[in-house]
Amino acid sequence: MRSSNPVFSRRGFSRDTGYAGFNAPPQAGGPAAPPYAGANPYAQGGNPYAADATNPYAQGQQHVTHAPPQYTPQTRPMTMDDVVARTAMTLGTVIAGATVGWLFLTGSLGFAVGAGLVAMVLAFVQSFKRKPSPALILSYAALEGLFLGALSGFINDLPKMNGAPMQAVLGTMAVFVAMLVAYKTRIVRVTARFTRFVMIAAMGFVLLSLVNVLFMVFGGGDGLGFRSGGLGIVFGIVGVVLGALFLALDFKQVEDGVTYGAPREESWLAAFGLTLTLVWIYMEMLRLISILRGD
Repeated sequence: MRSSNPVFSRRGFSRDTGYAGFNAPPQAGGPAAPPYAGANPYAQGGNPYAADATNPYAQGQQHVTHAPPQYTPQTRPMTMDDVVARTAMTLGTVIAGATVGWLFLTGSLGFAVGAGLVAMVLAFVQSFKRKPSPALILSYAALEGLFLGALSGFINDLPKMNGAPMQAVLGTMAVFVAMLVAYKTRIVRVTARFTRFVMIAAMGFVLLSLVNVLFMVFGGGDGLGFRSGGLGIVFGIVGVVLGALFLALDFKQVEDGVTYGAPREESWLAAFGLTLTLVWIYMEMLRLISILRGD
């Protein structure tokens, strides 16, 4: 597996079977089952936590039938409390870093941008690690917080921008709550098609953003116009919507991990994914509000 969010390679906990059973190898001696066969998305061997030969977390039981996997104390399955606690710890670190950045680095954007670049590198490193590293995740959170705090303080001091960061925070919270309610009430259902759509749309969004940056660097001005005017507003709305859809994938990741007995350490990946998604939404929300207030 790859870890969580707009670092696109992160859906699902199993690094060997793919997201929620997608691309899972077929069971030996049996036909390959389609994704989400029947009511159980992990049917026909798709569950990365089932006690079988393909499960990296299985405890070596033989011929286990219709019984939950047995865990030793070292591999206690993760619970929702684990996810909540580690997400709170990670987001708390982001907030602490943002406070420091706002108070002391608003006038030193060069240092703040450097912290943001290092945070991006750490996020990619964690995304490709086989196991979650709490130290790496918290280091990412601290550096990302420094960057967000300094950038937010700088924008807040610009003409007509006072209060924009707080509006972005409130907007991010509103998106989180709305998507959580939509997911819990099954208004939004995460399926294989939904996942493919979100990933393809997000990759297209990032590619367009990179092209826009290249045009800004080599052509000057606003590049392709994705950061101002009507096109910038549309692009900002699309970014927020994509972030909301990523939240649905994060919720599905957490739900499946708890339901199918992911090891407790995987709760750090869930926290990491949720943090990345919320940072994405905040950045897009801040850009959208800046465009609206600037115009």
